[in-house]
Amino acid sequence: MTLTTLAVLVPLLPFVGAVGGLLLGRTAPGFVRPLAVLPTATAFVLAVTVAVRQGSGPATDAATRLTPTGSVPVDLALHLDGFAVLIAVLVGLVATCVQLYSTAYLRHDPRYASYSALVSLFTAAMFLVVYTGDLMVLLVGWEIMGICSYFLVGHYWETEVARAASLKAFLVTKLGDVPFLIGVFALAADAGTFRINGILTAATHGGIEHPTVVGLLLLAGVAGKSAQFPLHTWLPDAMAGPTPVSALIHAATMVAAGIYLVARLLPVFEASTVTLAVLGALAAVTMIGSALAALAQDDIKRVLAYSTIGQLGYMAAALAVGDRSAAVFHLVSHGAFKALLFLAAGVVIHAAGTNSLAAMSRMGDLGKRAPDAMWTMGIALAALAAIPPFSGFFSKESVLRAAEHAASGHAEGVPSAVGWLVVVAALLTAVLTAGYATRLFLLAFRGQGAAAPAAHGREPALMTVVLWVLAVPTLAFGAVALVPSLLDLPAWLDGNALAPTLVTSILGVGLAVVGILATYGAWQAAAIRRGTPLGAVVTTEAAEEEPALTEAAALQTHEQVYGDVAAAQDPADPGRLLLGPLFEPASHGFRLDALYAKLFVRPVLAASGLVRFLDREVVETYVRGAGGLPRLLGALVRRTQTGNVQTYISVLLAGSVILAVLVAVGA
Repeated sequence: MTLTTLAVLVPLLPFVGAVGGLLLGRTAPGFVRPLAVLPTATAFVLAVTVAVRQGSGPATDAATRLTPTGSVPVDLALHLDGFAVLIAVLVGLVATCVQLYSTAYLRHDPRYASYSALVSLFTAAMFLVVYTGDLMVLLVGWEIMGICSYFLVGHYWETEVARAASLKAFLVTKLGDVPFLIGVFALAADAGTFRINGILTAATHGGIEHPTVVGLLLLAGVAGKSAQFPLHTWLPDAMAGPTPVSALIHAATMVAAGIYLVARLLPVFEASTVTLAVLGALAAVTMIGSALAALAQDDIKRVLAYSTIGQLGYMAAALAVGDRSAAVFHLVSHGAFKALLFLAAGVVIHAAGTNSLAAMSRMGDLGKRAPDAMWTMGIALAALAAIPPFSGFFSKESVLRAAEHAASGHAEGVPSAVGWLVVVAALLTAVLTAGYATRLFLLAFRGQGAAAPAAHGREPALMTVVLWVLAVPTLAFGAVALVPSLLDLPAWLDGNALAPTLVTSILGVGLAVVGILATYGAWQAAAIRRGTPLGAVVTTEAAEEEPALTEAAALQTHEQVYGDVAAAQDPADPGRLLLGPLFEPASHGFRLDALYAKLFVRPVLAASGLVRFLDREVVETYVRGAGGLPRLLGALVRRTQTGNVQTYISVLLAGSVILAVLVAVGA
């Protein structure tokens, strides 16, 4: 089978699985799980085969004219290079693990059939984005992911928070997609094609007439999809969806799509220093702001959500300094350990019966109740904090190396100020990242108090197996990727060096250790301040045996009981001790949602109220008047039709007399 045929089958198989799952969900439910797992797993195997056969060799291109447009043609194009096939392997791995995990996690969920079908469709759309060589086809996959995210985030539609989160995710990402679509058309108009190869050729030879305008328009869509400031607020709220969905969205699909697009079209963005400067500034604000917010969150999944935003900021920062290799390296590394973090968090939520870290800190045996989750989450948190030898250390240090290179003025076309901005922001974020990673582990697994409520036994074996599968790349990918005889990642990408330097290693690891020690000290101080353990005074009762219902119940309970103030009610929270007066605003995401409500939501609602008033009270008044006048005239005419001949003759004579008088007067 040819390489092109194999690559076409990769997105096609999950799509077929999605269609089959939707059609057979009610009539033949026994086929739902095989249709969810087998096509996705087969697509993963084929993606690995494509990656091995493509390797670091010359790109493979194939295309057929999709439709004649009369101007810029649209092609069903395939483009395979080391970059694309590597991302496809990540997507296949995470999607397969999510589908396997979901068969146990949602085994009693009555809507599992539609859920698994949407996950398969989501996966197929991301494969399409990765493999396509045409921007219009990429846009199709881009929009399908947005629609799927709406339904998946709102899976627990019985809860108000899930309904609001799904709507918010859809609207905010669509807000970025509007200028993104304009930017795609402007880019195609300048380059004369939607084909990515043709666009890159035009950008390299100065064929893009308005690079700054095009770059900024595209960045708006990237900011929405990849949750960069200021369009990042939807991602923490998207935690209302099932935990496996969070793993899929955060690790390998939706939020990775924006970074993938910038990396694929990097020469277009490099054509404008203004665009690079804006991207660097947004990345710096995103990294620091999200890390501060993560340090103050009480919901375990919201901590991980803000963590994702910060790590996406690292990737965007690497692209801002012109290093695609570092960005992609961190994208793949982050995908593995972030999927592990979310799936392990699902096990913890299942065991604890709550999302609240404040509640978990009062459970004395959570680590013993979920040992596999504790160990694998510890590994993933170490990778997140960039502790060697975990994969996150190598990939994050590659970003620091790229920023240092740009700051010294050696990156062509990148202002050194952008490099320095990225260096400072990345180092500060390294301290904060290590801090909130340590805080999460200590609160979740080193709590003091009564035992967690045990409504069910150990988690299903399949869930824990998936965790250890994802722990392998979390442990080994960083080192393996830089060994030429094994993977030689630089050769698969741009050829830029990715190995950490001595300076960046000392700075990065040293600051991470500072963050760990500071947080541990704050946790110890918090324990002393708390004094006698409070016991399980705020724990919630777990659901009866279904993990799906456990998370839905935990979500509802957290919203009703804890809300956003559970950590604020605990004066001994280590995050509060570390952040001081910043804790309150950080716990609410620096109140950006409230600001957006005042600036945009309320004016729009007021304008819609005015339009409704004008429509009902003004426009409808004229409509009612236009209909009422003929009715009035008809009523008057109807009164004159009495049927009495004497009345008619009298009226006729009276009218004749009046006419005669008028004629006489006129004469």
